Amino acid sequence: MREVYVDNNATTRVAPEVLEEMLPYFCDLYGNPSSIHSFGSKVGKKVGEARERVADLLQAHPDEIIFTSCGSESDNAAIMGTLSTYPEKRRIVTTNVEHPAVLNLSKYLEGKGYEVIYLPVDNKGIIDLDELRDAITDNAGMVSIMYANNETGVIFPIEEIGEIVKESGAVFHCDAVQAVGKINIDLRSSSIDLLSLSGHKLHAPKGIGALYIRRGTRFIPFLMGGHQEGGRRAGTENVPSIIGLGKACLLAKDLMAEERNRIEALRNRLEEGIVGRIPGVIINGDRVTRLPNSANMSFEAVEGEAVLLMLSEEGIAASSGSACSTAEAEPSHVLSAMGVPSTAIHGTVRFSLGRYNTEKEIDYILDKLPSIIQRLRQISPHWSKGRRAAS
Repeated sequence: MREVYVDNNATTRVAPEVLEEMLPYFCDLYGNPSSIHSFGSKVGKKVGEARERVADLLQAHPDEIIFTSCGSESDNAAIMGTLSTYPEKRRIVTTNVEHPAVLNLSKYLEGKGYEVIYLPVDNKGIIDLDELRDAITDNAGMVSIMYANNETGVIFPIEEIGEIVKESGAVFHCDAVQAVGKINIDLRSSSIDLLSLSGHKLHAPKGIGALYIRRGTRFIPFLMGGHQEGGRRAGTENVPSIIGLGKACLLAKDLMAEERNRIEALRNRLEEGIVGRIPGVIINGDRVTRLPNSANMSFEAVEGEAVLLMLSEEGIAASSGSACSTAEAEPSHVLSAMGVPSTAIHGTVRFSLGRYNTEKEIDYILDKLPSIIQRLRQISPHWSKGRRAAS
């Protein structure tokens, strides 16, 4: 049976080049990078190189990068570390389509007395910039808005958002976990103060992330302890994974333009093929301002979980949304916020393509998916007899 992996927004395969660069740091070069002896200094230099590679991808300065365990830690560190420096500012502005790492922290902070403004989105998944302006009062300490949505791939107007936040004097954090490595990000010309990324979204291992903190941004460490990461994140560094992240960022910079065009063409081939073969399909999110790899589609009158299971039986791995919330019985908070019809929202499938996908794999999906949807609709009480016969 063929195996086709199209769930790259959940996680990506570790690139062979990344693994190769990591391997010596498990057994041969095992020194602590904080040690002053030669065992440690060799490793410390390689960690420094990795930091430069991450900074280079983001067009930032190496001393603005700290390594974390994941994107969720980066989000938490950015928000908590900033709010702690402005105890008098008790308002947080975010959106109602953020990743759970931001949304659940925001709900926690509401319980601690913070006022959180959750900006709504339209049916394309975009916020109203005038509503953003109105929400950023003098009491706003933090604005946290994602770069690109993990479910729909919709890209937010980050530069316009950044300018609005900058004019207000608030601090701007951006969860860019899905965007880094897929689209160009230039932090030297940006108004972003803090930016989160995660290694396993761009072919580095799981369990490694990074947080960009613009020079001059006030920040109290989220993890207290030793002097690692310039005193901004305690804990012995996860050396092999840091080196892997550095290599993955180097590869992403070199391959981004070529990959973007190729993957976008595959995504369009997939969407056009599905719409041309299957009736009752909704493509969710803005069709233009989105990541090149993401296709979020709702199929009327079927259950997305059943679609995913039947796809899996054919060797196809897709998802219904965020890997951090797919166990929930409730429909996607992102699609609910966008007003996706109730007849379709439960039948949502997210296809997220990556570096190793091919045209043959796309054609394999197009060969298998129509019959799966047809079989499920034949037993669906919500698919009208007329439409059932037509399909």
